[in-house]
Amino acid sequence: MAGSFMQQIKGFALMPFLLCYVFLTSGLIVNFLLLCNLIVKHINFDLYRKINYYLVSNIWYQFTFVAQWWSGSDCILYMDPDDRRHVGREHSMYICNHIYEIDWLMAWILAQRYDVAGNTKVYAKSVLKYVPILGWAWYFSETIFLKRNLEQDKEIISKSINAVSTYPDGFWVTLLLFPEGTRRTPEKHKRSQEIAREKGYPILKHHLLPRTKGFALSMQHMKGKIPAVYDCTVAFPPNEPEPTLMDIIKGRKILGHMRVKRYETQMLPDGEEELGDWLRQVYNEKDDALDQFYKTGQFDLPGVRVPKNAKDLVSFIFWSFLTCIPLFYYLTVLFLAGTVYQQILFIAVVVIATFIVRWMIGFTEIKKSSEYGQVESQKKKE
Repeated sequence: MAGSFMQQIKGFALMPFLLCYVFLTSGLIVNFLLLCNLIVKHINFDLYRKINYYLVSNIWYQFTFVAQWWSGSDCILYMDPDDRRHVGREHSMYICNHIYEIDWLMAWILAQRYDVAGNTKVYAKSVLKYVPILGWAWYFSETIFLKRNLEQDKEIISKSINAVSTYPDGFWVTLLLFPEGTRRTPEKHKRSQEIAREKGYPILKHHLLPRTKGFALSMQHMKGKIPAVYDCTVAFPPNEPEPTLMDIIKGRKILGHMRVKRYETQMLPDGEEELGDWLRQVYNEKDDALDQFYKTGQFDLPGVRVPKNAKDLVSFIFWSFLTCIPLFYYLTVLFLAGTVYQQILFIAVVVIATFIVRWMIGFTEIKKSSEYGQVESQKKKE
């Protein structure tokens, strides 16, 4: 009975709009508070970071709420028990594959369940800092914005890794790195395999050849500061349609699978070339593991379901009451006593807001991801 009622609510045409409305309004409020928090930055930097952690968590909770509580999605973590006891208890980097439109969301779900979502940071293109709400939150939370210029990025990565190491204990930082640089398409995969053949690298069946420079630069600064690197491989059942963020928003239940292995940074090689070889070997292992998953439906490590915590649920309920009560009051007054002009203006605002959200969702879509092998192609032409 309860399940049927929830399905009826999910099928209500305005529910995706209300979810997006809560995200936009709460995101704007949180970013305003992040801006105000800059005052604290010049008084007590540690306190500034702690406040930012809790504020930014509320933005990422919007995504994990929709995934975990709204759509009922879940993920199984395949990991050695000895490695698992370190998760959420140390500064770390996660090397994630980038095959699906929502593999990043599975990583955020794991971060939320281990209570480190507020300090989970990504390596992102510099232009993304200007994306409303998400980009602004990344900027305030010290995300690593790269300019795709080697000399400039060396300095950026050095400063960022040093900054991560100064976070107070208990506020653990998780860096998410997607070494493939873009999501896989048949065209990109073909180009990746061509480059691998030309250079004598392993031919990957399911992944793109990883870009190693950013990883190598990071590792050369991480030793002695960030104790562990985790290899994270996300997969979804191959006999089902590949999931998208719109599926989640529409309430489709999805089960993700994550294979994670921990490596101590002090055990990794030092040189740039050796680190590149190490990363390519990790991706070769990823490829074999994913191949096994597609054949058997599971990974080769023990699987567990990490329990949900209700922090994202409580956060969403709070923001829903705070933002929806004024909205419903305004709508009641508008359609009972408002002018036609005011009603048309409101509809126009809704259309614009919907367009903005759809535009942001577009950043997750594979067809809108960046090129692969472009640099190599340009060098050949030159």
